[in-house]
Amino acid sequence: MPGFKVHITASTILGVGYGVAANTMYGVPIPTCVLATGLCSVAGMLPDLDSGPGRPLRESVTFAAAVVPMLMIDRWRHMGWSHEMMVLAGAGIYLAIRFGIAWILRNYSVHRGMFHSLPCAMIFAELAFLLCSSGGLPIRFYEAGAILVGFLSHLILDEIWSIDLSRGIPRLKPSSGTAFKMWGPCLWSVALTYILLAMTSVVVLTDPIWATVSPEGKQANEIATSLMETFKR
Repeated sequence: MPGFKVHITASTILGVGYGVAANTMYGVPIPTCVLATGLCSVAGMLPDLDSGPGRPLRESVTFAAAVVPMLMIDRWRHMGWSHEMMVLAGAGIYLAIRFGIAWILRNYSVHRGMFHSLPCAMIFAELAFLLCSSGGLPIRFYEAGAILVGFLSHLILDEIWSIDLSRGIPRLKPSSGTAFKMWGPCLWSVALTYILLAMTSVVVLTDPIWATVSPEGKQANEIATSLMETFKR
């Protein structure tokens, strides 16, 4: 299977192309394009968060722990939080990701499990949509798309490497189909993945931006908001 350098190189090249294309063809601001390039590059490591205490997990967790609090600043500002509250929340998120989530991934994830799947790719894209809360809907789609492109590049490369060409005739290795999939053999991990996908989808639809898009968007926002209120009771 392709190693860390292959994945990060591919996702970085795609990220550069993603950023350059958006700037030259659609006039997306350069800082936004640079951020999208970085997100796409890092997303190429995300499926290997289940590979144990190696470089992908270490680099991804360190990056997320540092960047996620910064991406939350705009949302916290709209919530009326004080500077001190933002600092405390940022520190809490850093510690939770850097030590809590990292510990869970090291001890409970299985390589080539549901992290290597299309539902998990959508979960990370939706999380990016929620975190990148500044700008209009097209910009937020663009930044979430950067995560999706980088993530999918990893899955596609894994599937390409699962084709054995050593004997001149293409043959599928046992790893074929274990990356680009919708479900896996472990039922509880499949169920958990789809539950998380449903939850993140509902949270995405509760974002106030949908109410300004169209009547259909406003209706979806109202339905998702009512579901969230039901869960809180």
